[in-house]
Amino acid sequence: MADQMVTANRLADGTVVFLAADGSWVERLESGQFVPEGEAAAALLKRAEAAQRTEVVAPYLIDVGCGTDGRIVALRYRERIRAQGPSVPWLVDRQTEAS
Repeated sequence: MADQMVTANRLADGTVVFLAADGSWVERLESGQFVPEGEAAAALLKRAEAAQRTEVVAPYLIDVGCGTDGRIVALRYRERIRAQGPSVPWLVDRQTEAS
């Protein structure tokens, strides 16, 4: 069984956010609260769903684990991209140039 945390997108600007232990929404995966899969994760999601429509949209659980450097990481590739940004360096450069 994996640990889980809640992710969503902030309504104000669409930024990917993670639910922290204090109930706030944070932008860094490492700052989010993670709990064991099961009842604790379901309770965490229920708490996040209460913030839906006022702070975030579409909260859902993601699997997280310990990376090789000891930090919390998303286990699925899609969630790593959401947490870390685009996986193609030239895209990041092009987005910077356009701003």
